[in-house]
Amino acid sequence: MIEQRNGMIRNLPLHIILTENGINFFIKHNKKLNRFKMADDQEEYGIRLDNFSPASIQHMLLIDYISKIELARVEFVSKRQDIMDLTKLITYGILYKQLDTILFKKILDSNLIKNWNRNNPSNIIDDRTKINETFLDTINKKNELQIKAVKKGLIAPILARINNDNNLLHEEKKMRFFICEKFLKNLRPSTWFILSRFQASRDYLLLLTDIREGVMEYLDKTKIAEYLSLMVMELVINAENTNMQKFTKKMYKDTINSESLVYDQHMRNKVLRDMESRGELLYLSWKIGGKSSSIHTRHLLQVTLYNRESEYRKVKQTIDDKKGINLKKKSLTDFYKESPDKLVNTELGLYYLSYLSEACEKVNIRFDSIVNQIQKSDLTVITLNLYF
Repeated sequence: MIEQRNGMIRNLPLHIILTENGINFFIKHNKKLNRFKMADDQEEYGIRLDNFSPASIQHMLLIDYISKIELARVEFVSKRQDIMDLTKLITYGILYKQLDTILFKKILDSNLIKNWNRNNPSNIIDDRTKINETFLDTINKKNELQIKAVKKGLIAPILARINNDNNLLHEEKKMRFFICEKFLKNLRPSTWFILSRFQASRDYLLLLTDIREGVMEYLDKTKIAEYLSLMVMELVINAENTNMQKFTKKMYKDTINSESLVYDQHMRNKVLRDMESRGELLYLSWKIGGKSSSIHTRHLLQVTLYNRESEYRKVKQTIDDKKGINLKKKSLTDFYKESPDKLVNTELGLYYLSYLSEACEKVNIRFDSIVNQIQKSDLTVITLNLYF
């Protein structure tokens, strides 16, 4: 499980595009930033990582330093587990971050805080209150035993509920215990300060119950990470095989049977080297967050797969204009059902897609998929959107 993986992911060059917060941090600490030309032909500031720990990527995501991650390769099979792990850690990170936001809002909206504000009009606590989280973290550490007691009181009924769930296997229970601890670990210091400060309040236990329900809801949402990682991997493998088939037909004519490349590893490696030398890459990106950072705005994870046969910005403009082009825009389901390509595993793709769609619906995550196909340039852009 990626959430329990402490080792490094190696030889998987990523372009990490930074948010404004991330850029400011790196500049402040005299760290050199790179200017990247992305797959969508836009230029962005960020850093390149060839080797990285999953924990470091997730930490940067949690503190709002990452807006996008992009990976460019001719082949993905050899890095299957790493790519799946990367998809999962990004998904987990978004859920940790969103639960923190939602639970703090629950606290601000609780009777406990409302009563405090009525009795202390000159020192109210609301979403406009400036809170020094670093300072509160220092206070919490001084009151470590008290905070531990609060955490134990909060988490014990959740762990008991998980342990008594006969539908879960032993390993699944262990994983849920671990993720539950991670959820609590990633809550902001002000949450723990307020909970420990107001333990004597008559509304305290009611608030604790409300928070537990929020944690349980988000534990269910973590199932999406596994389904999404399988779906993404299926898409990139199919794109890799299709790209290779097109390349061999274009470059080698009839000297190589493109369909045999699936089974002939030696010939496959040769073709992959030729493709890389000619820049015939596929691009996979994970975009985190939407245009608005409002507390009421759903968090967005957008996964996009495309190649660079044409400049994407020009293609996108044509898509937006819908002028003078044979454009097909459809759902991923329709794309699979209509695909004539023998190398596209439509049965497995539809299987994963069905599970992902159903799982998202069950846990109130809105999911949609869009496939833009432009026949003239032979370019296909596949986008998966998850609104948490």
